[in-house]
Amino acid sequence: MLEKKIYRSSMLSCALCHEAPCTAACGKTDPARILRGIWFQNENATAAKLPPENPCIGCSAPCEEACVRPHQVPIRNLIERLYEKVRPKLEIEAPKDEERLRTDFCGIPLENPFLLSSSVVASTYEMCARAFEAGWAGIAFKTICAFDIHEASPRFSAITGADGSIIGFKNIEQLSDHSVQENMEIFRRLKERYPTKFILASIMGRNDEEWEELSRLCEENGADAVELNFSCPNMMEGDLGSAIGQNPDQVERFTAAARRGTKIPILAKLTPNVESMSPAAEAAMRGGADGVAAINTIKSITGINLYTYISAPAVHGRSAIGGYSGNAVKPIALRFIAELGQNPALENAHISGMGGVENFTDAIEFMLLGAGSIQVTTAVMQYGYRIIDDLKDGLNYYLAAGGFHSVRELQGLGLSSVSESTDVLERDTILFPRFRHEKCIGCGRCYISCMDGGHQAITMSDERKPVLNGKKCVGCHLCILVCPEKAVVPARKRISRVK
Repeated sequence: MLEKKIYRSSMLSCALCHEAPCTAACGKTDPARILRGIWFQNENATAAKLPPENPCIGCSAPCEEACVRPHQVPIRNLIERLYEKVRPKLEIEAPKDEERLRTDFCGIPLENPFLLSSSVVASTYEMCARAFEAGWAGIAFKTICAFDIHEASPRFSAITGADGSIIGFKNIEQLSDHSVQENMEIFRRLKERYPTKFILASIMGRNDEEWEELSRLCEENGADAVELNFSCPNMMEGDLGSAIGQNPDQVERFTAAARRGTKIPILAKLTPNVESMSPAAEAAMRGGADGVAAINTIKSITGINLYTYISAPAVHGRSAIGGYSGNAVKPIALRFIAELGQNPALENAHISGMGGVENFTDAIEFMLLGAGSIQVTTAVMQYGYRIIDDLKDGLNYYLAAGGFHSVRELQGLGLSSVSESTDVLERDTILFPRFRHEKCIGCGRCYISCMDGGHQAITMSDERKPVLNGKKCVGCHLCILVCPEKAVVPARKRISRVK
């Protein structure tokens, strides 16, 4: 359904600027918005919204001259490729409205499924207001507590990819450093100005009384639902956060305490620092929760300085294990979402999914495994609230092109294909790779990987083209994964394994 991605390598030099000079220089269209659509793998929806006539024809490309990296980003070429390669193959025009995106959170209407997750990105009135104005359906406010929070500095570190973007992100940040009273005032102001936006109040207590009191205050001051933070890995007090999430008895106890304080929906935000999430999820439901949120960050060390021998982020010569997030954790998050989605005890529970969501395709994957709403933090920290445009546009186009009338129709469609055991897999046939020699550049990467990491089933011809030895190939598809030109693809059909 989706058009083949335009190679992101053409975008490597784009800085994704604030108030981008390329757009200011154009005067005909919005190059920065178009480039962002390509960056977030949203080519189809972006191409569908282009002006009918290509504004780049006969243009001297002042956008490339005005770029903060002059002539390093092929802006005109990228836009023309959308017109020439993507737009002619579009299945539908751009949807005229966003009605398909409407859903609900435990019966509470949401204009779309996208929420900011509980973190610094949703920690003040001004930030939440700007997010609402940008188009986010709601926010999970940074965790409210009744005890003092003193943060370390610095408190972030990251692992980056070849293009400089963050792949994995570590934080040692804790909870809201505003008082309970200050945060309640924020809720009142937000609900007064944005009555249709969704406020999910994240809370953490130290005992039954605090869990009950905080949930009561949140409801009284305008919160639509409460999220119980049983998962923060960075707490100074060792018996809070993820320590609770690892103990189903405490999860049930404190969920019940919060339930005594409020009648609005309650979600338990669960820790991934466990073998299985179901025991804690089931305990939360017994305690009165209406659903679960997952995943919070994973305990991690992101790097050690080879000269100081201190892990990052270093704080006066010391560091600590912290929470890992970003696109790198998505496979782990999806594994837990699938576990929750397949659990009969959670059949009617709302699952709010998070963990590495960066673009609309990430969000769809969570929904296919049972998530009813999607929370985002790390991508917003890197790219800003503006990513909601591509999340909505991409999802809306996907739904329309697929004939879906509502985003709710996606929920759980991928669950039947997932198994905890590999015993269910068919093992009597092989799907060989197929070489597309017209695309092959003769680099030999497939050969190297097969020789040193596979089954020595590829040789190189005198013309520097790969040749497959079917007697040795086991169909592992390592060659497909490493090819930089995508010139190796699966064969069109399986064959029976030779006995």
